[in-house]
Amino acid sequence: MVQQALPARDARLGRAAGATGTVHGVVLVLPGGEPESVRRTSARTAAAVRPLVRHLARAAPEESLVAHVVHYRYRGWNGEAAHPVADTAWALDEVADRYGDVPVCLVGTDLGARAALRAADHPAVVSVAALAPWLPAVGEEPVRQLIDRRVLLVHGTDDRHTDPELSYRLAERAKKVNADVCRFEVHTERHTLRHRRADVQALAADFVLGTLCGRDFSRPLTDALAAPPPLGLRMPLATGFGRHPR
Repeated sequence: MVQQALPARDARLGRAAGATGTVHGVVLVLPGGEPESVRRTSARTAAAVRPLVRHLARAAPEESLVAHVVHYRYRGWNGEAAHPVADTAWALDEVADRYGDVPVCLVGTDLGARAALRAADHPAVVSVAALAPWLPAVGEEPVRQLIDRRVLLVHGTDDRHTDPELSYRLAERAKKVNADVCRFEVHTERHTLRHRRADVQALAADFVLGTLCGRDFSRPLTDALAAPPPLGLRMPLATGFGRHPR
């Protein structure tokens, strides 16, 4: 728990990417961060997820979707304060003010993936994609907020920053209360998923378009959602996923 007096700051939404007319769905992209820090979020953090934002916006030019990066007030999670979760809740309310009653998919990386999973109880949220989620080694994350949401987790098998088994255990617990949970493993990839970025982005876009726009999921995603544990929670992400026919 952060004890010091915190500087007064506001969370904000980054510039919209995607539709310029009527908006029918929103993707909020939640970047990573640090376990403990009340420093202002860095420009580098937002820059790291901009390729994902651009990919998601380009994937659905005719679907009237927009994507925003959420800029947190502080760089850190900060214990029980869980500042990125509160900032995500603010962003979801801001989306409702700007665009009305539209469905939202939360797409988070690292610490932002944990925030996305935590903030899923907001009524606007229909789906959550958690990429390389940063999760605590002690204690259990809540999962009941994921009921009635479609949930995708993706983790590199060689991630040394956050243990991929932690996301498997969370997915396993979530699957018990919600059948619409799946998890993909990216073999030999580490935390940033850098070498398989194109495949991960293609999977995330497939998930977003299926949950926000009603498009059919690709066969691997359909199979992962339908398969019982452990199969649907240890689904290998095929190399060249984005180039495979749907």
